[in-house]
Amino acid sequence: MNNKKRGVLVLYSGSSGVGKGTILSELLKRDSSIRISVSNTTRSPRKGEIDGVHYHFVTREQFEKLISQDGFLEYAEYCENYYGTPKKPVEDMLDRGYNVFLEIEVQGGLQIMEKYPDVLSIFILPPSMDVLEKRLRRRGTEDEETIQKRLDEAKREISFKDKYKYNVVNGELETAVEEILEILHKEVSNNN
Repeated sequence: MNNKKRGVLVLYSGSSGVGKGTILSELLKRDSSIRISVSNTTRSPRKGEIDGVHYHFVTREQFEKLISQDGFLEYAEYCENYYGTPKKPVEDMLDRGYNVFLEIEVQGGLQIMEKYPDVLSIFILPPSMDVLEKRLRRRGTEDEETIQKRLDEAKREISFKDKYKYNVVNGELETAVEEILEILHKEVSNNN
C-alpha cells in the first residue's frame, strides 16, 4: 500500500503576458513537490518552445479525438486554437503525491472549479494594464492585431479574478514566487 498522501491540484491562471511561466520556472527550482501539467494545444510553437515540455502540440483532429474520448480535465478554444489539460497524466502525478499546477486560462479554470470545487485556485495579476501591454510587446512574438486581442482578452479574464481563492500581483518576481510558495505550503498542510 502507498502511504504517500495525494497531491494538491492547483489551478493557476492569469492573462497572457502576466509572467505565469516565469513564476512557474522559479517555483519548480524551489519546491521539488511541484509538477506542471503539460497542456495540449493546436497552436503553433513559439520560438524556443519544446513539444512535450511547454505544450503537446497536436493537430485539431488529434485534439477533437481526445475530446470525444473524455480525455480532458478541461479544454477551451482561445484565439482560434484549442487548449486542454489531458486527464491521465495529472491523475497519475497527484496519486504519486505531487502538487500539480494547471496553468490554464479562465474559461478552462471555471470548468475546473466546477468539476473540482476543492481545487486550490490562484490568479496572477499584472501590476497594471500598462505594464501588461509593455510585457506583451517586449516578447516580440505577436503582431499588433494579436497584441490587441490579448489585451482585450486580459481585461475580460481579470474580471473573473474574484472567483479564484487567491490573487497574486506579479510586480516583483521574487515577491510573487514567495507569496505562492506560502499559499501552497499553507494549503498542503491544511489538506493533510
